[in-house]
Amino acid sequence: MVKNNLKGFVMKNLDVKISVMQLSDLESIAPILETDFDDFWNYNVFKSELENANSKYLVAKIGTEIVGFAGIIPILDEADISNIVVRKSFRGKKIGSLLLQSLLDLAVSLDLKVLNLEVRESNCSAIKLYDKFGFEVCGIRKKYYDNVENAVLMKKIID
Repeated sequence: MVKNNLKGFVMKNLDVKISVMQLSDLESIAPILETDFDDFWNYNVFKSELENANSKYLVAKIGTEIVGFAGIIPILDEADISNIVVRKSFRGKKIGSLLLQSLLDLAVSLDLKVLNLEVRESNCSAIKLYDKFGFEVCGIRKKYYDNVENAVLMKKIID
């Protein structure tokens, strides 16, 4: 279990549990991965990520229902956040905040010093979330998404 320190966060009466993601979790959401969570990654790409010993993924569940997931890929004393995704019908309930805090807790437990990420320039809610957790903009990748949309590069020094 990943410890999380979300003092002051109200989960709107949801009993959300965060745990290490298993391949069986991916199998259970495979039919709805692209429709209920976004077309972020297809099943095969995500499966290979979960099978990668370097990748670390967490899953958010309410009861047995998966409502979100998030991952990091550690590289020496840094890590890239690969994704934070919440099921569309559960957005706006602070589950993304819970997942991000859990990733930060995981990073501390792995003795990481920096977390990096990229986010679509148009994803204002994600940028706001990262800003709230102390991530700072450190660059732009022009036309990174589909050779059209810029990616905002952000990082957080873990202290």
